[in-house]
Amino acid sequence: MNILVIGMEPLYAAFLQKGGLSGHRVQQVTTAERIATLEDFGLVIDLDFDEHLERAGIYAKYPQVPVLASIVKTSLADVMNNYAFEQGFNLIGCNWLPGFVAMPVTEVSVIEEEQKLQLVHIMNELGWKYEIVEDRVGLVTPRVICMIINEAYMAAEEGTASRDDINIAMRLGTNYPKGPFEWCEEIGVRQVYGVLNAVYNATGNERYKISTLLAQEAGIDVTAVK
Repeated sequence: MNILVIGMEPLYAAFLQKGGLSGHRVQQVTTAERIATLEDFGLVIDLDFDEHLERAGIYAKYPQVPVLASIVKTSLADVMNNYAFEQGFNLIGCNWLPGFVAMPVTEVSVIEEEQKLQLVHIMNELGWKYEIVEDRVGLVTPRVICMIINEAYMAAEEGTASRDDINIAMRLGTNYPKGPFEWCEEIGVRQVYGVLNAVYNATGNERYKISTLLAQEAGIDVTAVK
């Protein structure tokens, strides 16, 4: 299979750890705009589509080419509503956030039933395990992990415990593979902020309201936000 992977070098390097690409022809670029046509590709993997939703216009020109796109801070339904092209596009949502991209089970979302059959073929070709989840902002794992990170920041902000103690308590007390601040470092605090902000705006649920300390560390002017 001829595969195009779009993403910056650090994320692409993490993606390569996932494996499954041997035997396939893989081309990597940092931006989709550098590709003249997608006609020669059987699959596109867009690792940072969340940050470049305008690429939907490019993919709409090639609805026959499936795109495994990073869609966490929005949803397939929202992309479809905001970029309504007559010919449609063939986007499959994936959790390609840093810290998740190389996980053994890929979290995916679809908007059409026929995409499920296409997924079976793609994932068999790549030898990847996957789990289909509901098409909603934050998916499942990013939403839960980022909420835990946010609560850890609130505890640190209130002086309940140190960051090291919170990490240790979560690893030993709940058997989590990483503490919340370790997760945050791996994902990136700005990415965590972006997920929480997107989920909060989509749901209005107060449990996703972002810690002031987390927002500050993400470089957000909290006075301007308020």
